[in-house]
Amino acid sequence: MVCGGFTCSKNALCSLNVVYMLVGLLLIGVAAWGKGYGLVSSIHIIGGVIAVGVFLLLIAVVGLIGAMHHHQVMLFFYMVILFIVFLFQFGISCSCLAMNRGQQETFLNSAWGIMENKTKEDLETQLNCCGLFNTTGKLQQFNQDLGSCRAPCTTKGRCVPCGTKMLDHATEALKILGGVGLFFSFTEILGVWLAVRYRNQKDPRANPSAFL
Repeated sequence: MVCGGFTCSKNALCSLNVVYMLVGLLLIGVAAWGKGYGLVSSIHIIGGVIAVGVFLLLIAVVGLIGAMHHHQVMLFFYMVILFIVFLFQFGISCSCLAMNRGQQETFLNSAWGIMENKTKEDLETQLNCCGLFNTTGKLQQFNQDLGSCRAPCTTKGRCVPCGTKMLDHATEALKILGGVGLFFSFTEILGVWLAVRYRNQKDPRANPSAFL
């Protein structure tokens, strides 16, 4: 059987969905581990990571069952959903790679404004910093954060703003995030292509008189 045939397409699609299932389980496991060890206290962050893991797991299960049974309807919904996910992920990955320092600072200010106080305190403790940016426009917010800061640097009387530390590593982190996102987005378009190809192929073991 050549690698463009029915069996090869089926095996390739099943293998790809097994990988997606493992990634989904990994995301759920990492989120639960981080919550269990107190690394991340925000229920929104934990819930978001678990939701992404469960969503990826469900898509992979639909794709795997559709591939194993050559189910036309399940394969159709699988490739439509996967293509929509590809569009979102590709756009976000390109945005991460194209984001400059000014845009990163704006994004950090927006994210800091909606964070819970507990999440801010955990972040300040882990990074050993206080507040976000000690600038004229954000001085009131910075002084407020500084008053509630419990980072180890407060005992020394001099703390670096967290925004400065995060910006120092943000460019590298965004490049890694964008690169990984682009890589997985191309595996998703590969999954769409495999699903379309496999869906249009005829099962050699099927009843020739059957409609599906």
